[in-house]
This record gives sequence, structure tokens and C-alpha cells, in this order.
Amino acid sequence: MKFRLLIAFLIPAAVAVAGIAAIAWWLRAAAVPTVPLRLPGADGAVAAAGTGAVAAVRGELTRGDGQASTRLGEWPQFRGPARTGVALGGEAWPTAWPTNGPRVVWNLAVGEGHAGAAVWQGRVYLVDYDRERHRDVVRCLSLDDGRDLWRYAYPDDVKRNHGMSRTVPAVTNGLLVAVGPKCTVTALDPLTGERRWAIDLVREYGTTVPPWYAGQCPLIDGGRVIIAPGGKALLMAVDGQTGAVVWSVPNPRGWKMTHSSIIPIEIGGRRQYVYCASDGVVSVAAEDGTVLWTTTDWKISIANVPTPVVLGEGRLLLSGGYNAGAALLEVAAGATGYSARVTARFPPTVFGADQQTPIFYDGSIYGVRPGGELVCLDPAGKLRWASGPGDRYGIGPFVVAGDRLLVMNDTGRLTMVRAKPTGFERLAEAQVLPGEDSWGPMAVAGDYVIVRDLTTLKCLDLGAGKDRRP
Repeated sequence: MKFRLLIAFLIPAAVAVAGIAAIAWWLRAAAVPTVPLRLPGADGAVAAAGTGAVAAVRGELTRGDGQASTRLGEWPQFRGPARTGVALGGEAWPTAWPTNGPRVVWNLAVGEGHAGAAVWQGRVYLVDYDRERHRDVVRCLSLDDGRDLWRYAYPDDVKRNHGMSRTVPAVTNGLLVAVGPKCTVTALDPLTGERRWAIDLVREYGTTVPPWYAGQCPLIDGGRVIIAPGGKALLMAVDGQTGAVVWSVPNPRGWKMTHSSIIPIEIGGRRQYVYCASDGVVSVAAEDGTVLWTTTDWKISIANVPTPVVLGEGRLLLSGGYNAGAALLEVAAGATGYSARVTARFPPTVFGADQQTPIFYDGSIYGVRPGGELVCLDPAGKLRWASGPGDRYGIGPFVVAGDRLLVMNDTGRLTMVRAKPTGFERLAEAQVLPGEDSWGPMAVAGDYVIVRDLTTLKCLDLGAGKDRRP
């Protein structure tokens, strides 16, 4: 009898596990060595007054011996300066690499995760995780050598689930904002690491932590921090210096936070913020949070990850995985307000995006569609070229720099392709990371490119052959 009961329990459990594996095929269960962090000392900063700033979320500040670089080049937020995945420069990079790949500037072991770097004024900012002490860690590193200038850490008990940290900080003059795995928003001084304010979105706004932890990357716009809690507030803007709420958008339909990030766009002369929530897409006015339009014609039931791509003239590209494919959304301003309608849909065999956000550059859309092929489309979604079945890139990141497209595959192999609509042209290729789950977004700062896999952060010099630096 006990045996039959045991079998009755094990079979459904096995089926459930198999189902999860089919949905999230990239699940890994291998143990990864812990990277302990030293976190003595504490900052004495006082939380700024004002609704939204939570005094209870406090951490420790540790000073390091790193020094900020004097090198030029910045990548101050998710997807770069304009949030488009496009960097300035790159045209003069050598089109061939040594057999061992581009020159490695520095190499750093980091906590398990897929968090990409932000770069500002010679500093590299990273959301990291300390498994030994159960803490989120916001790190400021030297762009020259990867040494810590400072670390700010606060308690957060996070279990492994495809890693822990996976967001990119946002930084401007006088403000650094980071989102932790369990939706704690922390604002720090970008030079000193001293705490400005913090908001626990779960505690204060009833946010539901997404299935694979927070993937939403913060937006700083006009001195305000724009966040989509998806709880009591669908979206909100807070003052960057104090954390005080400027405006908050009600959420009567209970739409939840996704892994997607907010994108600013201007339509009909009005600046607005577009966000893919759990059950639809919403846009609100930048000045006061007024809802301008919504649509439920685009939603992904399992995990909405890519950010909308602005194509110009009120057109947005929406894409996703889990058989969602892609869609073109057209937004128009009329006498009675805004309207949004899907004008085209594409099955995943034509286009879609499992994890990384596509890039619109020089009149073409570049992305890796489900199955791993790198493709180039025209603005209407018509295929211009595909890398072919022999060139697959999995769900790794990609970025455009000048006329170059850098694409990372799952196992740490970096490929440089010509970013042009006339055909797939591979220029160089090299193994640059050890390779487990090389999914973290890349950052480009001048000739330096920062890449990562599950436990390694590395800075590469793609212009080394150009200027013959040692």
C-alpha cells in the first residue's frame, strides 16, 4: 500500500518536473563555487524623507582600493546611452582577432547571475550576490583593472534559480539606482556608494517577484526614477534625490511585474513610458503618469522578457519566447486621445525573442529568433537575411557598435558580424568566456566591451590591434 502511494506521488511529480524543463529548457542544476565578499563597516547615511523611501532597507558600505579610469566611453544603463542596444564607435575595430581572441583587460569572478554592467566616468557598476552572507551587493569597479572602489550590500535571502542577480543599474550625474533580485530598489551616490534611499517594492507596493527574480532594469529620466512595481502601482515615478513619489499609476486590473523594462518614447509630441506588464501593454505620460493607452493584444503567459523596440513614427516591435513570436504595434494620436493596434504578427519561425531585446539600427531589425538563428529584418518584419542553421547563437546577448554587431552564444563564444542589411558576414569569432549560460547583457565603453557568463565578468579590448596598446 505504501509503495503504491509512493508511486502515485512520484509519477505526477516527475511529469511536473518534465513540464517545467520543457518550458524552461535552459535550466541548470550544477553547483557553482561561491564567491565570498568582505563586507565590514557601515555607512551612516540617513534615508531621505518622503513617501516611498523606506528607511528599513539598509546595508553596509565597504571601501576598496580601486581607482576610476580616465578612459572615455559610457554605457550608463540597460541597453546603453539611448536604451537602444547601440554604441557609438566600433567602425575602426580590427576585423580579425588573434587565435586566442581579443585582448583581455581584466577578468573577475562574480556571484551567480546574469546581471550586466553599466559604465560611467571610468567606473563599472554591477548588481552582484553574496551567497555566503545572503546579501545583494551593488559594486563599483575600476574600468582599468576591475578592482573595487566600493561595495554596498544589504540582506536578501535568494535561492539559486538560473542565478540570482540579473538587472543592469542606471547611473547619471549624482545618482545610481539598482534593482535587486527580490525587487528592492536602491539609490546610491555613484562616486562614494553612500545610500540615498531605498524602496522594498514587495513590502510597500505588493509587488509579486517574477518567476526568475527581477529582470526589470531601472530608468532615470529627467531627474526621476521610473519603475513598474505591478502591485498597488502599475508604474510610478520617484524623485531621484529623495525617493519621494512624484506620481503613481493605479492598477485596478492587477497587472503584475514582468522581466521586461520600461522604454521612453515620444508620440504626437508627448513623452511617454511604455511597459509590457503581465496582461498587456501600457503607456503613461512622462509628466504626470496619466494612462495614455493600453492594449491586451500582446501578452505572454509564462515570462515576458524583451523590452519593446522603438521603430519610429509611433511604431513598436514586441517580441517574446514560449511560442509568442513577435508583433508590430502602431500607436496614433487623435483628437480624443491615443489608439494602439497590432498591425502584423509573426510566428516564432519568422521572428521572436526568447530572452534578449532586438535592436533597431540604421533601418534594420537585428535579433536572434527562437532556435538560435541571427536574423536581419526590414521595419515591416520582412526577412532580409538569416545566419543559417550552421550559425546558431542560443539566447546570449548582442549589441551594435558602429557598423559591427557583437553576438554571444550560450557557451561564451563571441562573434563579430557586419551590421548591414545585404547579408550575413561574419568577421571574427573567439571563445572569450568559460561559457556556462553566457546570457548577461554586454556593455560597450569606447574600445572596451564587458561580457559575462554565470560566474565570470570580463573586460575585452576590441581596439587593441588598432592602437597597439600592450
